[in-house]
Amino acid sequence: MIGALTGDLLGHRDQSILLDVNGVGYLVEVTSRFLANCPELGSRVSLSIEPYVREDAFRLFGFVQDSERQWFKLLLGVQGVGAKVALAVLGLLTPDELAAAIAAQDKAMIARTPGIGPKVAQRIVQELKDKAPDPQFEVTTETGGGARDLEDALAVLINLGYSRSLAFQTLQTIRTQHAEADVQLLIKSALRELSQ
Repeated sequence: MIGALTGDLLGHRDQSILLDVNGVGYLVEVTSRFLANCPELGSRVSLSIEPYVREDAFRLFGFVQDSERQWFKLLLGVQGVGAKVALAVLGLLTPDELAAAIAAQDKAMIARTPGIGPKVAQRIVQELKDKAPDPQFEVTTETGGGARDLEDALAVLINLGYSRSLAFQTLQTIRTQHAEADVQLLIKSALRELSQ
């Protein structure tokens, strides 16, 4: 299966871009946010890819961050959410904003997405309330034990009874403020934050 593509941007239309990867043109569907900030034609583009295979279709969905791809997969698991709606949600909300809306059970935030009514928004926050992307894929640019520390800290917080999504969101916030934090500092800071 295709997991990532890096190539030259040949063009874009509607919700898709055409990516030239070593002479092969891939049609990749992307979010409206990507298209709004689309690089110049000929630019080198790297995308995390989620293949969508059905009996009558083979589609590729591309995301700048792997966390977007993972949220896309989670959204597809919600009843009433297809690929078009999942892309629309991620075009409106960043992964962090989506995680925060779900953690806060803020269905109004998700219902702002075109094509999503209150019932589907309610289903999204309800069905994804204890789910979050696996952090081992979130932290692709870290070296050393950064990703492992994040995973270990998340496991400790879950074992202490915190929901996966809330613990994940808290750890991500701490990691952006203290990039060099080790597992002990992550846990200590998260517990301080979560007890407020």
